[in-house]
Amino acid sequence: MQNLNDFNTRKELDAALATKVASELKKAIAEKGKASMAVSGGSTPKGFFEALSLIDLAWNKVTITLADERWVEFENDASNTRLVHENLLQNKAKAATFFHIKKGELLSENTLSELNKEAKDDLLPLDVLILGMGEDGHTASLFPCSDQIKQGLSPDNSDALMKFVPKTAPNDRITFTFSHLIQSKNIILHVCGESKKVVLAKANAGTDLFEMPVRAFLQNQTVTTQIYWAE
Repeated sequence: MQNLNDFNTRKELDAALATKVASELKKAIAEKGKASMAVSGGSTPKGFFEALSLIDLAWNKVTITLADERWVEFENDASNTRLVHENLLQNKAKAATFFHIKKGELLSENTLSELNKEAKDDLLPLDVLILGMGEDGHTASLFPCSDQIKQGLSPDNSDALMKFVPKTAPNDRITFTFSHLIQSKNIILHVCGESKKVVLAKANAGTDLFEMPVRAFLQNQTVTTQIYWAE
């Protein structure tokens, strides 16, 4: 299921989304003394990151991670970890804890095993999940072109994190799996531009999850994905 929140400008969207996310984080902290959030990379969330970083809340009780990451060094322009540090972990949000899903040089089985244990013990389930969406309908690093897509979208997958190797995009990836992302208390799809409206329409017009993995969230009957869109 899904619900569209439509805004006239990206600035309005950024402010509304920051207010929504801050509210949910505060609720989680009030209920259990801590909160967790996964965000996505790219240029779209930069304004939202800045707006959220300025909001007053108990950031020292918040853990932030990424829904997925390219296996590149922090200094690389393609690093989403760098993006989050430079745009979200600023101002009042400097006090938040960052959970790294890219650790070390190699994305080995041992690294994956350690990360899975840490994520399950310390992070999951997420209080807030903010996804993006590619023109091919991928979300997180659940790429339709990858050999790992069936496992990544399996609702019975016991792994929280997986290695993905997309065939239509550079870099090996690490991503949270559908089975663990769908357990998030609040799921938000943050997209901008008319081209993404076209992708959304295509996603809603079909049912093949492996063709457009974002359908697994938009068409799930047990959760409602909140779509935040602006031109």
